[in-house]
Amino acid sequence: MTTDDHNKSDAKVWKLWPFCHSGTSSSSPSSTQNLNSARRDGVRSSTSATSISLSSVARSFLPAHRRLRLDPANNLYFPYEPGKQTRSAVRIKNNSKSYVAFKFQTTSPKSCYMRPPGGILVPGENIIVTVFKFVEHPEKNEKPPLDKKSKVKFKILSLTIKKGADYVPELFEEQKDKATVERVLRVVFLDPERPSSLKRQLAEADAATEAYKKPVVDTGPKVVGEGLVIDEWKERREKYLARQQIEEVESK
Repeated sequence: MTTDDHNKSDAKVWKLWPFCHSGTSSSSPSSTQNLNSARRDGVRSSTSATSISLSSVARSFLPAHRRLRLDPANNLYFPYEPGKQTRSAVRIKNNSKSYVAFKFQTTSPKSCYMRPPGGILVPGENIIVTVFKFVEHPEKNEKPPLDKKSKVKFKILSLTIKKGADYVPELFEEQKDKATVERVLRVVFLDPERPSSLKRQLAEADAATEAYKKPVVDTGPKVVGEGLVIDEWKERREKYLARQQIEEVESK
């Protein structure tokens, strides 16, 4: 091979080489970019998964949405009168937009009972529940447990129900997986001579009980004889006409 031929072959190789070299150099940054993008996507997905897991854990620690509002919210206050049956009261209000059934449970069913022990509240309705407890005498050398929490507890359960459903105690057993523990109230004894909000609530509970005992007054139209309906307007008109007739007779 002559020198010219050798130079021509080198020139051909040189012409091809820049393209190969440029293709290799251009593909290298592109592959690096793809690798970085994949890494970023991996970081994003792992961060997203971590945030989801953290949010689910955080939600598990948050208190459940309460359907009922209680007053008092944490304790049941009883006057400390050993050897007597004492009373307490708690107001329960349905804060939800659904019909809610509630039920009381206690750790001391032999010495405590509630009136009513359960029921159904329509949205926005409230009720005062009276709680009765027999106060035992303190043991020898035991100080009166005034303003101290007792071991006795009351649990209030709630359950969302359909409109028109009837309340039965077995309702919570049948749907115990849907029942929610609203509150756990502890018993606190108070000095019976000391004025407190308990007396006001007991007075309200008594008034509510008396109102419940009263017969419902029928304000609807009166039915006389066989289906003769006389409403208030018609009754007033008949009295007016009768009065006019009497006046006419007297004037004659």
